[in-house]
Amino acid sequence: MGTTYRSGKYRVERDLLDEEGLEAIAQRKIYSDTHPKLTERLKDSVRCTVPKLKQCIVHSLPVLYWLPRYSIWDYGMPDLISGISVGIMHLPQGMAYSLLASLPPVFGLYTSLYPALVYFFFGTSRHISIGTFAVLSIMVGGVTERLAPDSNFLIANGTNLTAGQVDVQARDLYRVQVAAATTVLAGLIQVVLGLVRFGFVGTYLSEPLVRAYTTAAAAHAVVAQLKYIFGVSPKRFSGPLSLVYTLVDVCSLLTKTHLPTLVVSAVSITFLISAKELNSFLSPKLPVPIPVELITVMAATLISSYTQLSSNLTISVVGEIPSGLSPPSLPNVHVFGEVVGDAFALAIVGYAISISLGKTFALKHGYKVDSNQELVALGLSNALGGFFQCYSVCSSMSRSLIQESTGGKTQMAGIVSAVIVLVTILKLGPLFQELPKAVLAAIVFVNLKGMFKQYSDIPQLWRSNKIDLAVWVVTWVATLLFNLDLGLAASIVFALLTVIFRTQLPTYSVLGQIPGTDLYEDIQTHRGVREIPGITIFRSSSTVYFANADLYLEALKEKSGLDISKMIIYKRREEAKQRRRERRAERRAQRQAKREKRAQSAMQAAAPETVLSVEEEEAVDHWNDPSSNEGAAPGEKGKGPFGGGNGTVFVIPDSARHADDQGRWEYLKGGAPDCASLGSVSELQDEGSSSEDTLSRDLERVSLGSLGKWTWDVHSIVLDLSTANFIDTVAIKTLRNIFRDFDEISVDVYMAGCQAKVVEHLEVGGFFTESVTKRHLFVSVHDAVLYCQNHRGATTIPSYVEYDEIQHSTAL
Repeated sequence: MGTTYRSGKYRVERDLLDEEGLEAIAQRKIYSDTHPKLTERLKDSVRCTVPKLKQCIVHSLPVLYWLPRYSIWDYGMPDLISGISVGIMHLPQGMAYSLLASLPPVFGLYTSLYPALVYFFFGTSRHISIGTFAVLSIMVGGVTERLAPDSNFLIANGTNLTAGQVDVQARDLYRVQVAAATTVLAGLIQVVLGLVRFGFVGTYLSEPLVRAYTTAAAAHAVVAQLKYIFGVSPKRFSGPLSLVYTLVDVCSLLTKTHLPTLVVSAVSITFLISAKELNSFLSPKLPVPIPVELITVMAATLISSYTQLSSNLTISVVGEIPSGLSPPSLPNVHVFGEVVGDAFALAIVGYAISISLGKTFALKHGYKVDSNQELVALGLSNALGGFFQCYSVCSSMSRSLIQESTGGKTQMAGIVSAVIVLVTILKLGPLFQELPKAVLAAIVFVNLKGMFKQYSDIPQLWRSNKIDLAVWVVTWVATLLFNLDLGLAASIVFALLTVIFRTQLPTYSVLGQIPGTDLYEDIQTHRGVREIPGITIFRSSSTVYFANADLYLEALKEKSGLDISKMIIYKRREEAKQRRRERRAERRAQRQAKREKRAQSAMQAAAPETVLSVEEEEAVDHWNDPSSNEGAAPGEKGKGPFGGGNGTVFVIPDSARHADDQGRWEYLKGGAPDCASLGSVSELQDEGSSSEDTLSRDLERVSLGSLGKWTWDVHSIVLDLSTANFIDTVAIKTLRNIFRDFDEISVDVYMAGCQAKVVEHLEVGGFFTESVTKRHLFVSVHDAVLYCQNHRGATTIPSYVEYDEIQHSTAL
């Protein structure tokens, strides 16, 4: 063996390698060495050592790793500037997004405070900003409005309910309990999934799915804010098609629009859009972005306070904001059963958004984000935050981008932003009591602009990948029509079905060789390849498993041109017919023998005793002796060397035929064969058992060329399994059947390119037998092709064979 490299070319000289040879050369380890027993793994997992304990603590509390290495001179000022910028954004977004959750604005400030503090200790991302987010807020709002509708809190006046009057305080109190309980349950789900290392669950939410889901959620958020923008009071709907019903109801109330509220909304939206565009234009020249939202909130609050908009023009305002922090309280566990589905949806969606942002920033700045630890950190942020009346949180796209673009280096920026929120809650909260809700709705509306830009994904996906486009469209439609919880479930199911269909319906191809190389490509997609005579190289573009095992077999039949199932059925029928002919011939022979015996006895009794000569006695003995007709076909004994009955004899071809010949054997039914063609039949009969053994060996080769109406020019099939990364019991059974069925027509089957894991699965699954060994597995397609050419390339078809024998030659 050796390798030579020169001028961009290389030459390798080595022996042909099958799996046994590879294991001998590579010195493959035994299965027990690479796969410790379960008891050993359990013992190792519970064994406690000082380094292992230290590693476990640092892994669970990542802050212990980076905080001792924190450099105030290098990171202090960037984190301070970034934290102030993000904290300023927290204030208006927290209050605005709480309206999406159908909660008082102060609880949005709580949600911007406690989860950020928890994530500081347990998170692994340095740049994401944990807090309120529009998508999760609208999902929480759907839960609170479903379990605490206005109709359950109408004010009673004696025995009657006052029309249109709602006990807002009681309603909001119960909604806060529902939101907190849902958040705690979602957090516990995330913690459990993280502890069992289920962080990969986020990978099932593909980018098209997440982007379509957030786009549809943005539509839900806009519809939810229309009542604040137009100053109307539509009915509350829940369940499938609630978005459509709400939109229809809002449109029917447009004639009752409160014009002062609409003016405030229009002015706020116009100012926010203009200021944000100016901010984007000047961002390269500014050290920090202009806090447009905070300026809008402060200006609107001042104008509302001095002009008394709430009393003079009846514009709805935020109302009382209590100063100080509320004490922790236990969640209402009685609602857990009603919100478990919503909690699971919140857990999955929040994690998917956070981990996608975290990995984006980690890749950009060269550090690693632990998906399982992120799941635990997010879960603890939600679970502990729920005890302080917070609702579900995740990373915010807009705030995370500001934290990263303003120079934030670590989560110390999150601590700075939390301090700003804390000061606002303790001292500045009452100042925002006169803030119009229409301004907060305008902030939500403008902040969703980035999500609406995701509609540009549609033409891009149309050009690049139609299946991803289908996932995008189905997710968007399902989320719009079925609401956020059922829409997410339907989207995940559809996305998984696309994966299943793509593996269940892969591309099957026959490979040909690029001349002068050991490379093999699809003959249908490459002009410069040639098919190897007598060898079919078959490859599937995906792994073989229970969902596509039958399709794999059908594709192999089609590509090889050998309908093995029908051929075997035909063979079995012909064998059955032959056995029936033999039994009928034996019965006829027995009846004929009985009739002859009775006739002979009658003749002896009627005729006088006759003395036969020695020659006559020998002739009679020869006629009655069965051994004298030994070798004749059943039913043809005593009929001469050529039978003369219903036997079938092949006509000998003029010349020997090779295995890749497509000619058919011709045969005659009845009568004696052409003696000129047979020539040496008597010599063949005189050769005895040795001639019969030679004939039976040649007979196996005959079945390579024809069987009944079928002919073929293939003597070997190579299954390229290089694309398989696993194989299950159904696929193993299918491969075993392929080897068995093709062996019945003397077509050899080999496998090539199996990964070590696939070989292990074959071993454990009992695939290898005495007839199918590891010598049927080759390290590459080229090894298998060279072996087939050396082993079967020169096989020829014999020049004489009888019809009844060719039927048996194809048996195992």
